[in-house]
Amino acid sequence: MSEARLMEEGGQPAVRLERRLPDPPATVWRAITDREELRSWFPCDVVVAGGQWLVGASITFAFPPEVIDLTLTGKVLAVDVPRRLVYTWGEETLRFELSGDDGAGTRLVLVDELAPGAAARNAAGWEDCLDRLAGVEPGPGAWKLRFDAYAAAFVAALGPQEGPPAGYKG
Repeated sequence: MSEARLMEEGGQPAVRLERRLPDPPATVWRAITDREELRSWFPCDVVVAGGQWLVGASITFAFPPEVIDLTLTGKVLAVDVPRRLVYTWGEETLRFELSGDDGAGTRLVLVDELAPGAAARNAAGWEDCLDRLAGVEPGPGAWKLRFDAYAAAFVAALGPQEGPPAGYKG
């Protein structure tokens, strides 16, 4: 687990999470860009127009209907293989930064620029996702425990925190 930090990105709030993974950056890069590998840890299906992560490419994010009837769109903003990937995810911007860690591992930093009320929800959700990326299945109720802790920590700086979106079937 890595505790999410609250930060400001150009006047907009963001949550920052960091993980150390045992695999080299090239392997982690595939995990964050390959559609099949993304399915094992990302919260929705990710379809990049043309199948390639190129600046300007459009992206479709389709959530499983048993979880929520929701499809978001986005656009690739920056690609620097295997170090940096930035794209919009609906109204948010996600930034993945990879760097070699001591030995063969990778330091992964995920920054999610978001609406103030979504910070606790997304921080808890990304914790669950990054657990899966690291090969660890989050325990029962992990999201709720994390959400409650982040909501308490973030409320003073950002105001009330929103829970799951309307229509969420969990």
